[in-house]
Amino acid sequence: MRALSALVLSAVSVLGVVTLSPASAAPEGRGQQVEPLVIGHRGASGYRPEHTLAAYELAARMGADFIEPDLVSTKDGVLVARHEPEIGGTTDVAERPEFADRKRTKVLDGVRVTGWWTEDFTLAELKTLRAVERIPELRQQNTVYDGRYEVPTLQEVIDLARRLSRELRRDIGIYPETKHPTYFQQLGLPLEPELVRVLNRNGLNHPKAKVFVQSFEVANLKQLDRQLRVPLVQLTSASGRPYDFTVSGDPRTYRDLMTPAGLREVATYADGLGPAKDSVIPRDAAGNLGQPTSLVHDAHAVGLKVHPYTFRAENQFLPANLRSSANPADYGDLFAELDAFWRAGVDGVFADNPDIAVVSRDEAFARR
Repeated sequence: MRALSALVLSAVSVLGVVTLSPASAAPEGRGQQVEPLVIGHRGASGYRPEHTLAAYELAARMGADFIEPDLVSTKDGVLVARHEPEIGGTTDVAERPEFADRKRTKVLDGVRVTGWWTEDFTLAELKTLRAVERIPELRQQNTVYDGRYEVPTLQEVIDLARRLSRELRRDIGIYPETKHPTYFQQLGLPLEPELVRVLNRNGLNHPKAKVFVQSFEVANLKQLDRQLRVPLVQLTSASGRPYDFTVSGDPRTYRDLMTPAGLREVATYADGLGPAKDSVIPRDAAGNLGQPTSLVHDAHAVGLKVHPYTFRAENQFLPANLRSSANPADYGDLFAELDAFWRAGVDGVFADNPDIAVVSRDEAFARR
């Protein structure tokens, strides 16, 4: 299965054959280059409330190669797209008096969180809610779409990708993330069996499907490696550790996974690495963009592709030397940040502004 990382993955959709060679499986050979992927992070979430069909559709129309749904479970075991199982900040549930008594304080990966939780709602109940902008203080323009869009299911995201693939005449991939898998396993609502069922039902569990599956945990990726034939991606953070390591008593951290030895182990069950962007190019003491680490080189040495996250246009998310003003919501020079990462050799990026990422990538590779 892990031999996938050495193959060229041509995308074959259930709608017909579309010959694509994503950077997730760059061909070998002198003088050959494959452009990196642009992944619409939660859709085009810089322009629409995240994890809505509107955000995903806009990302595809802006040129994204993949759209990324984060997956959590409903009470009745349906996979839906939300950044977290707590939905108080991404839906209008707090304004719905009929659900006031559903507010709960729970422990999510060791942290007490108060709010409303997808696992306390059936799909039918969730469908009565509407999405809202998660960070309105930075993306006030997105709030005009508050209340317009439903919480989509994974199946609806797949259906959308199929429709847009036909319309745009290029294959739009999906890049689902299993969110808090240990948490849902402990609730008796494991994400993995339903994910496998949905991919199988849609004919997407094969090496040529334009699908990646990602997780911040390790055990569930190892489990999925025995069940899925699509590429898997180990997500990492610049700090902390996988929560399943905390539960099992494994002392290793994400930093340990990103050492040469750690990457060799990751390559036994995954095809790619999804690091925080600061793990690829850290910032210096003044907050300016620094010099690349060896992470991309080390990952490539063991056959792993590298898709860092998250690229956003607002000053708040940019290095200090690329900010345009003191206003955190103003756009800074995302083009300059992206260009540094293309030069560092990444194989794709997760972007809230996929239009900027596509233009930046195309310009960077036109110069080569």
